[in-house]
Amino acid sequence: MKQTLKKWFVSSVVLLAGAGFVYGQSTEGKRLMNHATGPFEVKVVPSGHTPSGSEEFGEMSFTKVLSGNMVGTSKGLMLTSSTSSSGAMAYVALETVTASLHGSSGTFVLMHNATTRKGEPEADSLHIVVVPGSGTGALTGITGTLVIQKGAQGNHFYSFEYDLP
Repeated sequence: MKQTLKKWFVSSVVLLAGAGFVYGQSTEGKRLMNHATGPFEVKVVPSGHTPSGSEEFGEMSFTKVLSGNMVGTSKGLMLTSSTSSSGAMAYVALETVTASLHGSSGTFVLMHNATTRKGEPEADSLHIVVVPGSGTGALTGITGTLVIQKGAQGNHFYSFEYDLP
């Protein structure tokens, strides 16, 4: 069960490739958003215990090495749930990122939540946002959303749309 959840976490992301730096502005004249992309490596390790004492729940730690426009590392903790009868799975996670983002260095926290149902990719949902007020150093005040995607060879990529004051 824990191996299935680990595989689901690592493979439930959407496909994206590329690395670049793009500024965008809507036609309504909204503030410019920064866009950072790049690859990352992730290592997921089950904690060895389940929060509720049930096999339906799992706890895992993970580490990442980030490259591209955001260079650094992250550490996180993830709680997972799955229901074997329906194939429903979910995870929540908190991740502290220590990185240089387009030359601005500091830390910030990302909050993940995701759901999926086996055989129903249209039901998949993945949301990753910067925790408000979590930025430090040159990343103080950072806001944004991040998308994780998986390449054809199992490699991972991020696409991060963010704003700094």
